[in-house]
Amino acid sequence: MLYLDNSATTPLLPEVKEAMLPYLLEEFGNPSSKYYSFAVNAKEAVENARNNVALLLGSKPEELTFTSGSTETNNMVLKGVADYYQSKGKHIITSKTEHPSVLDTCEYLERKGFEITYLDVDGYGRVSCEDLEEALREDTILVSIMWGNNELGSLNPIKTISEFCFDKGVLFHTDATQVIGKVDLNLENYPGISFLSCSAHKFHGPKGTGVAYIRRDEYGISTPITPLIHGGGQEQGIRSGTLAVHNIVGMGKAAELAYRSLQENIGKLNRLEETLRDILLEKFKTVISFNNDQEDKIPGILSVQFKGLNNEILVKKLSPVMAVSTGSACSSSKPSHVLAAIGLTIDEVRNTIRFSLSHVIDTDQLLIFYSL
Repeated sequence: MLYLDNSATTPLLPEVKEAMLPYLLEEFGNPSSKYYSFAVNAKEAVENARNNVALLLGSKPEELTFTSGSTETNNMVLKGVADYYQSKGKHIITSKTEHPSVLDTCEYLERKGFEITYLDVDGYGRVSCEDLEEALREDTILVSIMWGNNELGSLNPIKTISEFCFDKGVLFHTDATQVIGKVDLNLENYPGISFLSCSAHKFHGPKGTGVAYIRRDEYGISTPITPLIHGGGQEQGIRSGTLAVHNIVGMGKAAELAYRSLQENIGKLNRLEETLRDILLEKFKTVISFNNDQEDKIPGILSVQFKGLNNEILVKKLSPVMAVSTGSACSSSKPSHVLAAIGLTIDEVRNTIRFSLSHVIDTDQLLIFYSL
């Protein structure tokens, strides 16, 4: 099967699996225990992984807290900021095309008395900095805007947004789940980003592990939030619970590999996307159109309308030879809120397929489209 649903999850790289295995078998110690070798080795492995993820993100290792993934991190940040800063205000700004783990959390906070502003987006799913500036209020405690959209691949103007939030002194969170390993970023160049979310399984690491980036100031003091999970005080008291060392080691190895080959992988993704686009235009040009902009986007994501074809039926028919999706894996039972937000009709939404590529795919594999 040709796997073209890499925005949902990516295959585990062999090097990642090999790095994880010892910590499932021989090195099974709890990194929070002390002194004996199993514990010391586990703790060292966790810190080595933290260093590798920090290198990929361009952050300080101590700014990273391991979580179960971006859904948990998004919840942690939104709920944690809302609770900690509610005496300063109860207004949060986000966008209509965020991941469900942001939108559903915002709906939960609305029921708790918070006011949420949902910014409109343009025809490619990007927010306007002018709209953000207009929405900002004295009681705004957080702005949460995703870095790259998981359905359209569109990149928001994160640099401009972060600078604006920095100048205004408002906390800024970005869900960067889809861009890690596909976009060259360095958080040292984004001083306005207070919080960032990402998941290992989006860049060929294991499922069940992610990171919360929480900025520290020039004095080394972490931006305070109320923890989502209380307990044993792990991860500097920000995220309690026994660490999944094997998964964390896997995330660290995936980050190391992504950092080492970042420019090469980005180049290959761009070439694969161009090839796939050309093949689709040649094979189906009279019945397709693209929802993507071709600029300022994550390489390797194409959102394509097959006019007159129901996307659920098409996905099922392709399933013996190809894995594709109708949109986000976290909202697959509903019509895409992202495509609705950019102005597509319900029929256009139901005609849309998302292809998401990976650098492990060979160009020749895409020739399968000619046999369809």
